[in-house]
Amino acid sequence: MGLRRSGASRPATSAFLVATPETGVDSISVSYALLGPVFAFVRPFAAIVSAIYTGLLVKLITRNEHHQAEAEQSSSATSCCATTTSEAVQTSCCSKQSVDVVTQPAAPAACCASTKPKAEPDCCAAAPAKTSSCCSSDSQPQSSQAWLSKIIAMLTFSFTTLLKDIVLWLMIGLGLAAMIQTFVPMDFLTRWGDGLLAMLVMALIGVPMYICATASTPVALGFLAAGLSPGAVLVFLLAGPATNISTMGMIGKEMGARTLVAYLFGVVSAAIMLGYGLNLALEYLGIALDYSEVSQHHHGTESPIHLLAALILFGLIVRTLTNGWRAARPQPSSSCH
Repeated sequence: MGLRRSGASRPATSAFLVATPETGVDSISVSYALLGPVFAFVRPFAAIVSAIYTGLLVKLITRNEHHQAEAEQSSSATSCCATTTSEAVQTSCCSKQSVDVVTQPAAPAACCASTKPKAEPDCCAAAPAKTSSCCSSDSQPQSSQAWLSKIIAMLTFSFTTLLKDIVLWLMIGLGLAAMIQTFVPMDFLTRWGDGLLAMLVMALIGVPMYICATASTPVALGFLAAGLSPGAVLVFLLAGPATNISTMGMIGKEMGARTLVAYLFGVVSAAIMLGYGLNLALEYLGIALDYSEVSQHHHGTESPIHLLAALILFGLIVRTLTNGWRAARPQPSSSCH
């Protein structure tokens, strides 16, 4: 909404609203870990395609409103020029030639973003050998201390900031996935098949839900383990994060009912078409995605790397939740009263 109020068009704002929640670095990583490389590649590709498609659809449906806005702007500009009486004011209002170009003195040519003119002999143009020391500071070799600080900053972001953003949603998604595998019968989802009806059901489930891309990934794994087709699950992964009740209310209030209708139709239709495309592509390439073993428990078959990673992740989650709980507690007042 900030982009929209700053002048972004409705199609661009709609494309941003679709692409941003549907995918991200965290959701791609979780998709690769839980769903495999196929979904890790298909998911961001489908998000970009659906965002562009929805933006173009919004532009097509709201083109009449755009033309009316342009007509109002042109009429206001004409009235600005017509109401002026002074010739000098008319020139500054209507003419494309600006008087400031003549009256304002030209800024001196700067070298290396400094105040020295290029004519001075000790600047960049004087000696080619001095160009790197005068004009560019990027050519200087970075010290090992700088690289170490960057690595520390990267790890700090990964294990604190990023984990803090996704840990709650990840736990919610894992809980919902466990509930689906435990309480939803296998034939409840498989009876819908893998055609249009199954994808419409996934769209109806995903559109009103308030679920982010990271939390939707374990839920999608539960659907796949229950026997749903990959295309129908992709519909849920695209439609679920892209919109919810609060998002629809905001779009309708800020950009109008026609934009909201175009937005919802674009999200749902793009998800269904991309779901069909994924099923056809997997069938044509002969790729079989088997997630039936997810619902079974194989004791003693976990690799040491997986166990170590699980223990590290568990410790980081406990630390993140503990720090968040401490920060949320009301601090005791230092005043005597």
